[in-house]
Amino acid sequence: MMEEEKKKVVEGRETMPLLTPFKMGNFNLSHRIVLAPLTRTRSYNFVAQSHAALYYSQRTTKGGFLIGEASGVSDTAQGYPNTPGIWTREQVEAWKPIVEAVHEKGGIFFCQLWHAGRVSNYDYQPGGQPPISSTKKALQKEGSSTKYPPPRPLTTDEIPNVVNHFKMAAKNAIEAVIGFDGVEIHGANGYLLDQFLKNKVNDRDDEYGNSLENRCRFPLEVVKAVANEIGADKVGVRLSPFADYCDCRDSNPQALAIYMAQSLSQLGILYCHVIEPRMQTMFEKCDNNVSLIPMRKAFNGTFIVAGGYDRNEGNNVVGSGGADLVAYGRLFLANPDLPKRFELDAHLNKVDKSTFYTSDPVVGYTDYPFL
Repeated sequence: MMEEEKKKVVEGRETMPLLTPFKMGNFNLSHRIVLAPLTRTRSYNFVAQSHAALYYSQRTTKGGFLIGEASGVSDTAQGYPNTPGIWTREQVEAWKPIVEAVHEKGGIFFCQLWHAGRVSNYDYQPGGQPPISSTKKALQKEGSSTKYPPPRPLTTDEIPNVVNHFKMAAKNAIEAVIGFDGVEIHGANGYLLDQFLKNKVNDRDDEYGNSLENRCRFPLEVVKAVANEIGADKVGVRLSPFADYCDCRDSNPQALAIYMAQSLSQLGILYCHVIEPRMQTMFEKCDNNVSLIPMRKAFNGTFIVAGGYDRNEGNNVVGSGGADLVAYGRLFLANPDLPKRFELDAHLNKVDKSTFYTSDPVVGYTDYPFL
Protein backbone atom coordinates (compact mmCIF):
# COMPACT_ATOMS: atom_id res chain seq x y z
CA MET A 1 0.00 0.00 0.00
CA MET A 2 1.29 3.45 -0.90
CA GLU A 3 2.23 5.79 1.96
CA GLU A 4 -0.50 8.21 0.92
CA GLU A 5 -3.11 5.44 1.12
CA LYS A 6 -1.79 4.34 4.53
CA LYS A 7 -2.13 7.89 5.77
CA LYS A 8 -5.70 8.02 4.48
CA VAL A 9 -6.55 4.79 6.33
CA VAL A 10 -5.07 6.07 9.61
CA GLU A 11 -6.85 9.39 9.28
CA GLY A 12 -10.06 7.56 8.40
CA ARG A 13 -9.89 5.52 11.59
CA GLU A 14 -9.42 8.68 13.61
CA THR A 15 -12.33 10.49 12.04
CA MET A 16 -14.82 7.74 11.18
CA PRO A 17 -17.08 6.79 14.10
CA LEU A 18 -17.88 3.47 12.38
CA LEU A 19 -14.22 2.49 12.53
CA THR A 20 -13.63 3.23 16.20
CA PRO A 21 -13.29 0.34 18.66
CA PHE A 22 -16.15 -0.53 21.00
CA LYS A 23 -16.42 -2.74 24.08
CA MET A 24 -19.67 -4.71 23.91
CA GLY A 25 -19.89 -6.41 27.27
CA ASN A 26 -16.97 -8.84 27.38
CA PHE A 27 -16.29 -8.50 23.65
CA ASN A 28 -13.72 -6.07 22.28
CA LEU A 29 -14.88 -4.95 18.84
CA SER A 30 -12.40 -3.35 16.46
CA HIS A 31 -15.12 -1.39 14.62
CA ARG A 32 -18.88 -0.65 14.74
CA ILE A 33 -19.91 -2.34 11.45
CA VAL A 34 -22.00 -5.47 12.08
CA LEU A 35 -22.98 -8.18 9.62
CA ALA A 36 -26.76 -8.28 9.91
CA PRO A 37 -28.55 -11.64 10.05
CA LEU A 38 -29.55 -12.50 6.48
CA THR A 39 -31.57 -15.49 5.30
CA ARG A 40 -29.61 -16.98 2.39
CA THR A 41 -31.51 -20.27 1.70
CA ARG A 42 -28.34 -22.28 1.07
CA SER A 43 -28.79 -24.70 4.00
CA TYR A 44 -30.15 -27.77 2.24
CA ASN A 45 -32.59 -29.92 4.21
CA PHE A 46 -32.38 -27.38 7.05
CA VAL A 47 -28.71 -28.24 7.69
CA ALA A 48 -25.98 -25.58 7.44
CA GLN A 49 -23.58 -26.40 4.60
CA SER A 50 -19.80 -26.24 4.21
CA HIS A 51 -20.02 -23.36 1.70
CA ALA A 52 -21.33 -21.16 4.54
CA ALA A 53 -17.86 -21.32 6.10
CA LEU A 54 -16.45 -19.43 3.12
CA TYR A 55 -19.36 -16.98 3.03
CA TYR A 56 -19.00 -15.96 6.68
CA SER A 57 -15.19 -16.01 6.74
CA GLN A 58 -15.15 -13.69 3.72
CA ARG A 59 -17.07 -11.15 5.82
CA THR A 60 -14.98 -11.59 8.95
CA THR A 61 -12.42 -9.10 10.23
CA LYS A 62 -10.41 -9.40 13.43
CA GLY A 63 -12.63 -7.98 16.15
CA GLY A 64 -15.61 -7.76 13.79
CA PHE A 65 -19.10 -8.77 14.92
CA LEU A 66 -21.25 -11.09 12.79
CA ILE A 67 -24.82 -12.25 13.40
CA GLY A 68 -25.66 -15.49 11.64
CA GLU A 69 -28.76 -16.14 9.56
CA ALA A 70 -32.01 -17.10 11.27
CA SER A 71 -31.80 -20.68 12.56
CA GLY A 72 -34.86 -22.67 13.51
CA VAL A 73 -35.24 -23.78 17.12
CA SER A 74 -37.53 -26.78 16.49
CA ASP A 75 -39.25 -28.87 13.82
CA THR A 76 -42.16 -26.41 13.82
CA ALA A 77 -39.97 -23.34 13.38
CA GLN A 78 -39.22 -23.35 9.65
CA GLY A 79 -41.06 -21.19 7.14
CA TYR A 80 -38.78 -21.04 4.11
CA PRO A 81 -36.81 -23.56 2.06
CA ASN A 82 -33.17 -24.34 2.86
CA THR A 83 -32.92 -22.35 6.09
CA PRO A 84 -30.68 -23.78 8.82
CA GLY A 85 -31.81 -25.29 12.08
CA ILE A 86 -30.06 -25.86 15.36
CA TRP A 87 -32.26 -28.40 17.15
CA THR A 88 -30.87 -31.75 15.91
CA ARG A 89 -27.43 -33.27 16.46
CA GLU A 90 -26.74 -33.25 12.69
CA GLN A 91 -27.53 -29.52 12.51
CA VAL A 92 -25.36 -28.78 15.53
CA GLU A 93 -22.37 -30.65 14.06
CA ALA A 94 -22.79 -28.88 10.72
CA TRP A 95 -22.36 -25.45 12.31
CA LYS A 96 -18.97 -26.31 13.85
CA PRO A 97 -16.67 -25.69 10.82
CA ILE A 98 -18.56 -22.49 9.99
CA VAL A 99 -18.01 -21.04 13.44
CA GLU A 100 -14.38 -22.20 13.37
CA ALA A 101 -13.83 -20.34 10.08
CA VAL A 102 -15.02 -17.09 11.67
CA HIS A 103 -13.01 -17.60 14.84
CA GLU A 104 -9.85 -18.38 12.88
CA LYS A 105 -9.99 -14.83 11.49
CA GLY A 106 -10.67 -13.31 14.92
CA GLY A 107 -14.39 -12.62 14.47
CA ILE A 108 -17.15 -12.63 17.08
CA PHE A 109 -20.09 -14.74 15.91
CA PHE A 110 -23.65 -14.92 17.29
CA CYS A 111 -26.36 -17.36 16.19
CA GLN A 112 -29.81 -15.92 15.56
CA LEU A 113 -32.57 -18.12 17.03
CA TRP A 114 -35.82 -18.09 15.09
CA HIS A 115 -39.33 -19.43 14.89
CA ALA A 116 -41.40 -18.42 11.86
CA GLY A 117 -44.78 -18.96 13.52
CA ARG A 118 -47.58 -18.41 11.01
CA VAL A 119 -45.12 -17.37 8.27
CA SER A 120 -45.08 -21.00 7.21
CA ASN A 121 -47.27 -23.65 5.63
CA TYR A 122 -48.18 -27.32 5.98
CA ASP A 123 -45.18 -28.51 3.96
CA TYR A 124 -42.75 -27.28 6.61
CA GLN A 125 -44.69 -28.61 9.59
CA PRO A 126 -44.37 -32.07 11.16
CA GLY A 127 -47.20 -34.26 10.00
CA GLY A 128 -48.53 -31.49 7.74
CA GLN A 129 -50.08 -29.74 10.71
CA PRO A 130 -51.00 -26.02 10.75
CA PRO A 131 -48.18 -23.69 11.84
CA ILE A 132 -48.39 -22.27 15.36
CA SER A 133 -48.96 -18.63 16.25
CA SER A 134 -50.62 -16.28 18.72
CA THR A 135 -53.75 -16.34 16.57
CA LYS A 136 -55.82 -18.34 14.12
CA LYS A 137 -55.75 -15.47 11.59
CA ALA A 138 -53.88 -16.37 8.40
CA LEU A 139 -51.12 -14.13 7.10
CA GLN A 140 -52.21 -11.94 4.20
CA LYS A 141 -49.00 -10.97 2.40
CA GLU A 142 -49.57 -8.35 -0.29
CA GLY A 143 -47.73 -8.87 -3.53
CA SER A 144 -46.79 -12.44 -2.66
CA SER A 145 -47.78 -15.51 -4.65
CA THR A 146 -47.35 -17.63 -1.53
CA LYS A 147 -50.57 -18.66 0.20
CA TYR A 148 -50.40 -19.05 3.95
CA PRO A 149 -52.84 -21.37 5.76
CA PRO A 150 -54.66 -20.42 8.97
CA PRO A 151 -52.32 -21.09 11.91
CA ARG A 152 -53.16 -22.81 15.17
CA PRO A 153 -53.04 -20.62 18.28
CA LEU A 154 -50.65 -21.93 20.90
CA THR A 155 -52.44 -23.01 24.06
CA THR A 156 -51.26 -21.65 27.39
CA ASP A 157 -50.01 -25.12 28.33
CA GLU A 158 -47.89 -25.34 25.15
CA ILE A 159 -46.03 -22.07 25.57
CA PRO A 160 -43.47 -23.37 28.12
CA ASN A 161 -42.52 -26.07 25.59
CA VAL A 162 -41.74 -23.45 22.93
CA VAL A 163 -39.78 -21.42 25.49
CA ASN A 164 -37.77 -24.57 26.16
CA HIS A 165 -37.06 -24.99 22.44
CA PHE A 166 -35.40 -21.56 22.39
CA LYS A 167 -33.48 -22.39 25.56
CA MET A 168 -32.18 -25.69 24.21
CA ALA A 169 -31.27 -24.11 20.86
CA ALA A 170 -29.23 -21.49 22.74
CA LYS A 171 -27.50 -24.23 24.70
CA ASN A 172 -26.72 -26.03 21.44
CA ALA A 173 -25.31 -22.84 19.91
CA ILE A 174 -22.72 -22.14 22.57
CA GLU A 175 -21.77 -25.67 23.59
CA ALA A 176 -18.21 -26.70 22.85
CA VAL A 177 -19.01 -28.61 19.68
CA ILE A 178 -20.11 -25.36 17.97
CA GLY A 179 -18.81 -22.53 20.09
CA PHE A 180 -20.89 -19.57 18.95
CA ASP A 181 -20.02 -16.57 21.13
CA GLY A 182 -23.68 -15.90 21.92
CA VAL A 183 -27.19 -15.82 20.48
CA GLU A 184 -29.61 -13.27 19.13
CA ILE A 185 -33.30 -13.99 19.75
CA HIS A 186 -35.35 -13.05 16.69
CA GLY A 187 -38.30 -11.02 17.98
CA ALA A 188 -38.80 -9.05 14.78
CA ASN A 189 -39.96 -9.19 11.13
CA GLY A 190 -43.41 -10.63 11.79
CA TYR A 191 -42.25 -14.04 13.02
CA LEU A 192 -43.55 -15.94 16.07
CA LEU A 193 -42.39 -13.67 18.89
CA ASP A 194 -43.42 -10.57 16.92
CA GLN A 195 -46.84 -12.17 16.38
CA PHE A 196 -47.32 -12.14 20.15
CA LEU A 197 -45.96 -8.60 20.56
CA LYS A 198 -48.18 -6.86 17.98
CA ASN A 199 -51.87 -6.26 18.63
CA LYS A 200 -52.84 -6.44 14.96
CA VAL A 201 -52.04 -10.15 15.10
CA ASN A 202 -52.32 -11.08 18.78
CA ASP A 203 -56.06 -11.35 19.48
CA ARG A 204 -55.79 -13.55 22.57
CA ASP A 205 -57.83 -12.96 25.72
CA ASP A 206 -55.64 -14.97 28.10
CA GLU A 207 -52.50 -13.94 30.01
CA TYR A 208 -50.58 -13.76 26.72
CA GLY A 209 -52.87 -11.29 24.97
CA ASN A 210 -54.79 -8.03 25.08
CA SER A 211 -52.70 -5.71 27.30
CA LEU A 212 -49.17 -4.57 26.38
CA GLU A 213 -47.71 -6.44 29.35
CA ASN A 214 -49.50 -9.65 28.40
CA ARG A 215 -48.45 -9.46 24.75
CA CYS A 216 -44.82 -9.07 25.78
CA ARG A 217 -44.98 -11.91 28.31
CA PHE A 218 -44.10 -14.83 26.04
CA PRO A 219 -41.17 -13.11 24.23
CA LEU A 220 -39.77 -11.99 27.59
CA GLU A 221 -40.15 -15.52 28.99
CA VAL A 222 -38.05 -16.73 26.06
CA VAL A 223 -35.36 -14.11 26.71
CA LYS A 224 -35.28 -14.87 30.44
CA ALA A 225 -35.01 -18.62 29.87
CA VAL A 226 -32.19 -18.21 27.35
CA ALA A 227 -30.35 -15.72 29.59
CA ASN A 228 -30.63 -18.10 32.55
CA GLU A 229 -29.30 -20.95 30.41
CA ILE A 230 -26.24 -19.32 28.78
CA GLY A 231 -25.82 -15.99 30.61
CA ALA A 232 -27.43 -12.64 29.85
CA ASP A 233 -24.01 -11.34 28.73
CA LYS A 234 -24.25 -13.64 25.69
CA VAL A 235 -27.80 -12.69 24.64
CA GLY A 236 -29.09 -10.10 22.19
CA VAL A 237 -32.63 -9.48 20.94
CA ARG A 238 -33.81 -8.18 17.58
CA LEU A 239 -37.00 -6.11 17.46
CA SER A 240 -39.01 -4.26 14.83
CA PRO A 241 -41.77 -2.48 16.79
CA PHE A 242 -42.40 0.12 14.08
CA ALA A 243 -42.51 -2.23 11.09
CA ASP A 244 -45.33 -4.10 9.39
CA TYR A 245 -43.39 -7.06 8.00
CA CYS A 246 -45.48 -10.13 7.26
CA ASP A 247 -48.77 -8.37 8.05
CA CYS A 248 -47.66 -7.74 11.62
CA ARG A 249 -48.01 -4.26 13.10
CA ASP A 250 -48.99 -2.58 16.35
CA SER A 251 -51.35 0.31 17.08
CA ASN A 252 -48.89 1.99 19.48
CA PRO A 253 -45.37 1.01 18.43
CA GLN A 254 -43.63 3.64 20.54
CA ALA A 255 -45.18 2.27 23.73
CA LEU A 256 -44.27 -1.26 22.67
CA ALA A 257 -40.71 -0.22 21.87
CA ILE A 258 -40.10 1.51 25.18
CA TYR A 259 -41.74 -1.22 27.26
CA MET A 260 -39.63 -3.92 25.61
CA ALA A 261 -36.44 -1.84 25.92
CA GLN A 262 -37.05 -1.29 29.62
CA SER A 263 -37.92 -4.95 30.21
CA LEU A 264 -34.83 -6.19 28.35
CA SER A 265 -32.71 -3.77 30.37
CA GLN A 266 -34.05 -5.28 33.57
CA LEU A 267 -33.01 -8.72 32.33
CA GLY A 268 -29.49 -7.37 31.75
CA ILE A 269 -29.02 -8.71 28.24
CA LEU A 270 -26.02 -7.72 26.14
CA TYR A 271 -27.67 -5.82 23.30
CA CYS A 272 -30.87 -4.68 21.65
CA HIS A 273 -30.92 -4.73 17.84
CA VAL A 274 -33.68 -2.59 16.34
CA ILE A 275 -34.95 -2.09 12.79
CA GLU A 276 -35.35 1.57 11.93
CA PRO A 277 -38.92 2.97 11.78
CA ARG A 278 -38.22 4.15 8.23
CA MET A 279 -38.07 0.50 7.08
CA GLN A 280 -41.80 -0.12 6.88
CA THR A 281 -41.18 -2.76 4.22
CA MET A 282 -38.28 -5.16 3.82
CA PHE A 283 -36.50 -3.35 0.99
CA GLU A 284 -37.66 0.27 0.84
CA LYS A 285 -37.03 3.25 3.10
CA CYS A 286 -39.91 5.60 3.92
CA ASP A 287 -39.11 9.02 5.31
CA ASN A 288 -40.77 9.71 8.66
CA ASN A 289 -40.13 11.63 11.86
CA VAL A 290 -40.14 8.66 14.22
CA SER A 291 -36.97 8.39 16.30
CA LEU A 292 -35.37 5.46 18.12
CA ILE A 293 -33.82 7.79 20.71
CA PRO A 294 -36.53 7.15 23.37
CA MET A 295 -35.97 3.43 22.95
CA ARG A 296 -32.20 3.84 23.11
CA LYS A 297 -32.51 5.82 26.34
CA ALA A 298 -34.71 3.10 27.83
CA PHE A 299 -32.13 0.36 27.19
CA ASN A 300 -28.90 0.25 29.20
CA GLY A 301 -26.91 -2.19 27.07
CA THR A 302 -25.39 -1.99 23.60
CA PHE A 303 -27.82 -0.52 21.06
CA ILE A 304 -27.63 -1.71 17.44
CA VAL A 305 -29.61 -0.14 14.61
CA ALA A 306 -30.38 -1.58 11.18
CA GLY A 307 -32.31 -0.46 8.16
CA GLY A 308 -30.91 0.87 4.90
CA TYR A 309 -27.84 2.63 6.30
CA ASP A 310 -25.06 3.80 4.02
CA ARG A 311 -21.56 4.89 5.05
CA ASN A 312 -22.43 8.49 5.91
CA GLU A 313 -25.64 7.64 7.75
CA GLY A 314 -23.80 5.01 9.78
CA ASN A 315 -21.10 7.46 10.78
CA ASN A 316 -23.70 10.06 11.69
CA VAL A 317 -25.83 7.80 13.90
CA VAL A 318 -22.79 6.50 15.80
CA GLY A 319 -21.16 9.94 15.97
CA SER A 320 -24.32 11.54 17.35
CA GLY A 321 -24.83 8.85 19.98
CA GLY A 322 -27.94 7.45 18.32
CA ALA A 323 -26.46 3.95 18.31
CA ASP A 324 -23.39 2.04 19.38
CA LEU A 325 -23.24 -0.25 16.34
CA VAL A 326 -24.81 -0.35 12.88
CA ALA A 327 -25.88 -3.60 11.22
CA TYR A 328 -25.49 -3.79 7.46
CA GLY A 329 -27.31 -6.39 5.39
CA ARG A 330 -27.41 -5.89 1.63
CA LEU A 331 -24.23 -3.78 1.51
CA PHE A 332 -22.31 -6.41 3.50
CA LEU A 333 -23.74 -9.19 1.36
CA ALA A 334 -22.49 -7.54 -1.84
CA ASN A 335 -19.23 -6.26 -0.32
CA PRO A 336 -17.54 -8.94 1.78
CA ASP A 337 -14.80 -6.43 2.64
CA LEU A 338 -17.26 -3.68 3.62
CA PRO A 339 -15.23 -2.30 6.57
CA LYS A 340 -12.20 -1.85 4.31
CA ARG A 341 -14.29 -0.18 1.60
CA PHE A 342 -15.79 2.19 4.16
CA GLU A 343 -12.31 2.91 5.47
CA LEU A 344 -11.09 3.91 2.02
CA ASP A 345 -14.43 5.36 0.89
CA ALA A 346 -14.08 2.96 -2.02
CA HIS A 347 -16.56 2.00 -4.72
CA LEU A 348 -19.23 -0.49 -3.59
CA ASN A 349 -20.35 -3.54 -5.55
CA LYS A 350 -23.92 -3.40 -6.79
CA VAL A 351 -26.41 -5.61 -4.96
CA ASP A 352 -28.04 -8.29 -7.13
CA LYS A 353 -31.52 -8.83 -5.62
CA SER A 354 -32.28 -11.66 -8.04
CA THR A 355 -29.75 -13.90 -6.24
CA PHE A 356 -30.73 -13.11 -2.64
CA TYR A 357 -32.71 -16.32 -2.16
CA THR A 358 -31.41 -18.73 -4.77
CA SER A 359 -30.01 -22.04 -3.54
CA ASP A 360 -26.75 -21.85 -5.50
CA PRO A 361 -23.70 -22.34 -3.22
CA VAL A 362 -21.67 -19.73 -5.13
CA VAL A 363 -23.76 -17.36 -7.25
CA GLY A 364 -24.85 -14.33 -5.28
CA TYR A 365 -23.23 -15.87 -2.23
CA THR A 366 -19.45 -16.19 -2.30
CA ASP A 367 -18.75 -14.68 -5.73
CA TYR A 368 -18.99 -10.95 -4.90
CA PRO A 369 -15.51 -9.49 -5.58
CA PHE A 370 -13.16 -7.95 -3.03
CA LEU A 371 -11.29 -4.73 -3.69
